[in-house]
Amino acid sequence: MTDILSEIISELSGPLDPMATEAESSLVELTGIKAVLFDIYGTLIISGSGDVGAHAETLPAEALLAALQAVGLPEFPEPERGVVILHETISAHQEMHRLDEIQYPEIDILSVWQDVLNRYCEEGWIDVVLTPEIRRQLAVEYECRVNPVWPMPGLKETLAGISEAGYELGIISNAQFFTPLLFPVLCRATLEEFGFRPDLQIYSYRYLRAKPGQFLYQQAADMLKTLGISPEETLYIGNDMLKDIWPASQIGFKTALFAGDARSLRWRNDDDRVKEVRPDLVVTDLRQLLTALGIG
Repeated sequence: MTDILSEIISELSGPLDPMATEAESSLVELTGIKAVLFDIYGTLIISGSGDVGAHAETLPAEALLAALQAVGLPEFPEPERGVVILHETISAHQEMHRLDEIQYPEIDILSVWQDVLNRYCEEGWIDVVLTPEIRRQLAVEYECRVNPVWPMPGLKETLAGISEAGYELGIISNAQFFTPLLFPVLCRATLEEFGFRPDLQIYSYRYLRAKPGQFLYQQAADMLKTLGISPEETLYIGNDMLKDIWPASQIGFKTALFAGDARSLRWRNDDDRVKEVRPDLVVTDLRQLLTALGIG
């Protein structure tokens, strides 16, 4: 099944360049760092929409129609209404999790698509056996169309340098089941081959909790504690002042704002939560992290 999903990602992905920002880098040499954690979308991976689950230039209705056809579902009469149902279902799942007192709920996109396809059946638009394989393929077909992705410049060089220097590598990201598959397809190496610890890959869909909540960051901090690494010895890199820099700083991590792509850079200047927050670094190219860490 993974091979099929990888083929879909490969077929629907193509080179993207980051869009220039007006940000200027702000670098200092950080000492005492033992672990380096990354956001994925908009930081390690160029995101055409700026974030997972958002929409880029491709019209969602056209993307939905193409995705349904690609997985062999029959002629679909109302793609615009189909997108509305998708968004309504996402909102319903988020609200359901809020009832569990989760402030920033995340969805499991496979569960969402199950309910969406059931609605399509109820509307009389499709009448097929909805296997788990269809749901997984459909989720990837649609996501790749509305949110094209490509590795950020300097990704391989940066990760290789940090890993070879002996730092622990980890992920804290709003993500779905298909997110880790991007790396072997687009970067020709798995996250583990890049040096990321499996137990330090913290994805929102696994916990049904999203950033900017601190839960995911605390999970990482707890894991790092078992390795003898404190928050002050941890650097977190992300592209969003609210979702990345603010919660990471609340945990006590050192922070770096990635300001290398206008699609995903989020200063959040109108949000009171970030008004007094200052990242330790501002980097406009991932490779600047090597300089800040004194590598090479």
